[in-house]
Amino acid sequence: MYISETHIRVRYSETDQMGYVYYGNYPAYYEVGRAEAMRELGMTYRQMEEKGVMMPIASMQLKYIRPAHYDDFLTIRTIVKDFPGSRMHFFYEVYNEKKKLINQGETVLAFVDIKSGRPCPAPDWFQKALMEKWHAREK
Repeated sequence: MYISETHIRVRYSETDQMGYVYYGNYPAYYEVGRAEAMRELGMTYRQMEEKGVMMPIASMQLKYIRPAHYDDFLTIRTIVKDFPGSRMHFFYEVYNEKKKLINQGETVLAFVDIKSGRPCPAPDWFQKALMEKWHAREK
């Protein structure tokens, strides 16, 4: 298993009239967590695209447990439970400052060859980077 954590502070513009984080912002929080997890693996989406692979979202699920509010300091935990094939599953847990789970979700991203526009297996260099982090966590 590979786990990455990143933190964000809720901006006023991300809240609704009730003072809660607007529900549509959680996918953006997932994106922040996912991008930082990729960066910890030693690559960015830009670098992947330069190597000819893109990763569009194929599906997303979210579960709202309790609200977040303006100025809350959130922890986004991004979890990879399995090695990817042509798709990669990311799981998310969002915690507030009190370490209470407030939201959880899952996205499935597909590996797509940029030139052909067709699905492709996860590149070997990506699998290798993930495996190194995976085994480092087991130690």
